[in-house]
Amino acid sequence: MTAERLDGTATAREIRDEVARGVVAFREETGVTPGLTVVLVGENPASMSYVRGKEKAAREAGMISEILRLPASPDEAAILAAVRRLNADSRVHGILVQLPLPAGVDADRVLETIDPVKDVDGFHPINAGRLLLGLPGMVPCTPAGVVALLKRHAVPLTGKRAVVLGRSNIVGKPMAILLLREQCTVTIAHSRTQGLAALAAEADILVAAIGKPGLVRAEFIKPGAAVVDVGIHSLTDEADVRAVFGDDETKLRALRERGAVLCGDVNPREVAARAGWLSPVPGGVGPMTIAMLLANTLEAARRCSASA
Repeated sequence: MTAERLDGTATAREIRDEVARGVVAFREETGVTPGLTVVLVGENPASMSYVRGKEKAAREAGMISEILRLPASPDEAAILAAVRRLNADSRVHGILVQLPLPAGVDADRVLETIDPVKDVDGFHPINAGRLLLGLPGMVPCTPAGVVALLKRHAVPLTGKRAVVLGRSNIVGKPMAILLLREQCTVTIAHSRTQGLAALAAEADILVAAIGKPGLVRAEFIKPGAAVVDVGIHSLTDEADVRAVFGDDETKLRALRERGAVLCGDVNPREVAARAGWLSPVPGGVGPMTIAMLLANTLEAARRCSASA
């Protein structure tokens, strides 16, 4: 068995095209262009790269996209004041605070300050509560992207056994709720779960978001299962690359030329031989997360317009 590729790049492009058409229709109906502002605190290289990607994607969808840059060590009050200004700005429909924030800044307090209607990351406690209760609200982008990826590849969900590896507020917990909405029977597992591999091997749908490179191996996989790899890691040591990719000369050459190789929480060599579907890293969940951010921003603009 060779797993079918859950192609996040192609699927995200479909969704982004749909959002772009939605932006045109919304502008024609209301005269308003959806606006997304990303708050970037400091100059973390990874955060800066992510933010540039989000800005570019929003502009390609026809939105107004801006980055609000704040110095690396502002006091927390300055960040909160900036968020409040964006809440009050009618041109801004979506607000995203890029994480992580500098040490000493209470990220929860910052996220709770965002207007829930403009909370396009879906992290505000009100949106989390509405998700739990099955009410309309902003849904975290990565879990929403996973569900969209599965559904658009016609992976059966109703009545299936799903296991989510990871219990974070950003991915694991909302992922479990969304799979429950799709009529799955869901188990959340984590680093302290006893018999982790055996539990995972019961899953028809396995979502790996546990934060350990290459952890998920053949013994974690029920034959024919759909496996979605949410993890993203940068491997810089040859032994680590070989542990995940074996003697794959393409990966070893990339390590020599670039100094690092990306991988997920899944060992792709072993898992692809048993799974029915498998998302790649990169090119799986990452593009879907950005696509769902754009979809959330358009939805936020619609809700702002409806409440104006």
